[in-house]
Amino acid sequence: MDAAKEEFLREFGRDYGYPGGPKTIDEIRAIEFKRLGGMAYLDHAGATLYSELQMESIFKDLTANVYGNPHSQSDSSFATSDIVRSARQQVLDYLKASPKDYKCIFTSGATAALKLVGEAFPWSHQSSFVYTMENHNSVLGIREYALEQGAQAYAVNIEEAEHDTFTGNVASVRATKHQILTRNEAKFLDKDHTGSAYNLFAFPSECNFSGSKFSLELVKIVKEDLIRYSDGSPSFKGCWKVLIDAAKGCATDPPDLSKYNADFVVISFYKLFGYPTGLGALIVHTDAAKLLKRTYFSGGTVAASIADINYVKRREGIEELFEDGTIPFLSIASLCHGFKVLNSLTIPAISRHTSSLATYLRDILVALRHPNGTSVCTIYGSRSSKTLCNEMGPVVSFNLRQPDGSWVGHREVEKLASLSGIQLRTGCFCNPGACAKYLGLSHSDLASNIAAGHVCWDDCDIINGKPTGAVRVSLGYMSTYEDVKKFIDFVSTSFVSTRTHASDGSQFCGRSIHFADIGFENRYSASRFHLKSITVYPIKSCAGFSMDRWPLSSGGLLHDREWLLQSLTGETLTQKKVPEMSLLRTYIDLSQGILYIESPRCKGRLQITLNSSPCNDKREQISWHGQIYQVHGYNKEVDTWFSTAIGRPCTLLRHMSSSHCVSSCERDGIGTCRESRSRLNFPNEAQFLLISEESVSDLNNRLNSNVDLASLNSKCGDLKLRGF
Repeated sequence: MDAAKEEFLREFGRDYGYPGGPKTIDEIRAIEFKRLGGMAYLDHAGATLYSELQMESIFKDLTANVYGNPHSQSDSSFATSDIVRSARQQVLDYLKASPKDYKCIFTSGATAALKLVGEAFPWSHQSSFVYTMENHNSVLGIREYALEQGAQAYAVNIEEAEHDTFTGNVASVRATKHQILTRNEAKFLDKDHTGSAYNLFAFPSECNFSGSKFSLELVKIVKEDLIRYSDGSPSFKGCWKVLIDAAKGCATDPPDLSKYNADFVVISFYKLFGYPTGLGALIVHTDAAKLLKRTYFSGGTVAASIADINYVKRREGIEELFEDGTIPFLSIASLCHGFKVLNSLTIPAISRHTSSLATYLRDILVALRHPNGTSVCTIYGSRSSKTLCNEMGPVVSFNLRQPDGSWVGHREVEKLASLSGIQLRTGCFCNPGACAKYLGLSHSDLASNIAAGHVCWDDCDIINGKPTGAVRVSLGYMSTYEDVKKFIDFVSTSFVSTRTHASDGSQFCGRSIHFADIGFENRYSASRFHLKSITVYPIKSCAGFSMDRWPLSSGGLLHDREWLLQSLTGETLTQKKVPEMSLLRTYIDLSQGILYIESPRCKGRLQITLNSSPCNDKREQISWHGQIYQVHGYNKEVDTWFSTAIGRPCTLLRHMSSSHCVSSCERDGIGTCRESRSRLNFPNEAQFLLISEESVSDLNNRLNSNVDLASLNSKCGDLKLRGF
C-alpha cells in the first residue's frame, strides 16, 4: 500500500470501504464489477452502475418465473400483481413513507413524474409556482403548465436560515426573489375562482450541479409560510404544496418522509442501482393526490367507458388512476434485486463511503497550485451553517485554470480524461440556474452565448473569457480510492504547470509532462523537425490526397472536409457507418479548380468544379456537432454516382461560407484562448492532426506491425512530421 493511501485511510478509514459490512469495497469491485477493469467511472450522478450479481439475480428471476400482464386475470397475472405490490412497498420503505399517507405511482422516469405533477396540479390565476435556482430542467418545465393557466412563476435563492435561540430549529428563511413570470394572467382575471388557491414550491434534495444538499426543513418552512423575501414583498396567499426532486440525492440520502411530509417526491431507479432504466416513481401524499386532475384516460385507468357517447368512469385507486396503459412490469420485478444490493450495504454506510471519497477529492483539488502560486481548481458549492445547504453530496464540480488565471475548457478536460480511461461529465448538467449562479453568468452573458450558437452538449466551452459549463466528478457506492487517485493524478499530470529552465537560464511554464534523460528544450527544439507531407480530405470520411505544400484558409487547410455525404434520412455518413467510403479516392487540382473523385464501383471519374454555382433549389441547413451549417447540394447525376459508389442512396452536400462559434487554440502568452469566429467546415475535433514518424514507430513497436504514415487515414487534415 502506498503512502498516499495509508494517509487517506488514517483520516477516512472508519467511513471508507464498508468496514464491518458483508463485503469490503475491494471485494465488491473484484466480484461484482469485473467489467470495469482499469476504468475510473466517475459519472454516477448521470447513471450509476449495475452490479453483475444483481443482473444475474434478475436473469434467474425472469427465467424461472412467468409474469403475465397485470390487467389479465390469469395465475401469471396475479403473480405479476403481487410483485408490483411488493415493489411499491419497497419504494415506500426506502423513503420511510407510511402506505396510509403515501402512494407510489410508477412512471417512465423522474422527468415523467414531474410532468405528471405539472399537468395535473390545480393551477389557477391565484397560484404561484416557486422553485430554487438550483433545479433540473425537468422541474423548470413545470412552469409552462402554471403559466398557461394564468399562474405566476419565479425562482428564488435561499440565502440565510434564522434559527430559534432556544430550540435551535429553523425559525425562518431569507430568500431573494428573481423576476416574476406571467403569461395568461389577464385571460383568467375575470373568471371567478372558487375554493383555495394552491401553490407549488419545488427544490432538489441534492443539487446535481454542485452536490449541495438542501435541508428538508425547507418542507416545513414552506408549508408554514416562513420564507422572508429580501425585497420585503409579502408571501402569497393560499395553500402551499412541496415537491422534492430526489433523483440525484436518493442514491445516498433518500428523504425521510416520516419526518418531512412533502407532498410529491420523484425518483429514478437507474440513479439508485443502475438497472432498470426508463423507470421512475412519483411518491405522492394521499391528500395531495386528491387535488390532481386528469384529462386523458387510457387502458388501465378506467373502470368503464362507452365508445360513442361522452362517458367514462375512472378508477378510484391513486396508482391505477395515474399509471397509463400496461406498466413495465418486468422492469418493476427487477427492483427488488437492486434494493437488495443497497440494503445489504445500508444507506448510511453508502453515504459515509461516498462522502469520504468526495471530501478527499475536494480537499486535494483545492490544494493544487501552479508554480506561481495560483490555484488550479475553482470548486462550486460549499457547506454553510447560515443556509439550508449545510451538507455536500458525493459530487465535486469545478473548473480548471491556467497559471495566468485563464480557464481551461471543460470539454478539453473531458476528452483528455476519456483518453486516460476516466469517465466523467461536463457542461451544465441540465441545470441552467445552478450553472449561471456558480459560473457568474448574467442574463446578457447567457443571451450572447446563445446568439453565438452555443447549445447544450456542444464544444463551445469558453466564450468571451468565461466558461459555459463545468467538470463534474460524481461517486457511487462502488467507487474506490483508486478511482479518485487516478483522477487526481490525471489532473496533476495534465493541467498543473511545471517551471522549466531553458539552457539560457530563462524559465517558462508548461504542462506537467516529464521527459527522461533529456531536456525539454533540447528534445523539442523546432530545428529538429521537418514537415514531410500534408494530407487533405475534401469529402468527410473519404480517402484524401497528400501534398508537400497546400494553402491555408481561415478554417484550416483549404477545401479540407468541405463536402460530406448524407443519407436520405438526413444522417451524416462516416466510415464507421459506411466502410465503403474509404474506397472513394479524391484529388483537387487547384490550377484547374476541379475536385476529382474515383471509385472502383464506378466506371468514370467524377469531376466537380470548385467555383461552380450552387443549386439554389437544394440549399438547406444541417446540424453538425451542435452547430448550424448552410449547405447546398448537387444534381441528380452527382448523387446517383455517389449512391453507386458506396452502395446506398445518399446526397453530396457542400458547406457554404459562414461563421460559427468554434473551439480553437491560439497562443496568447502562457494562457490559451478557446474562442474565435472562423469559417470551419465539418471537423470532429479540430482542424489539424499532427503525426510524427517517431509516434508511428512507437505504435509499430507496440503492435508489432508495419504501419506507415501514408496509411493513417485521419479525420482531420494531416500534418506529418519527420525528425532529423
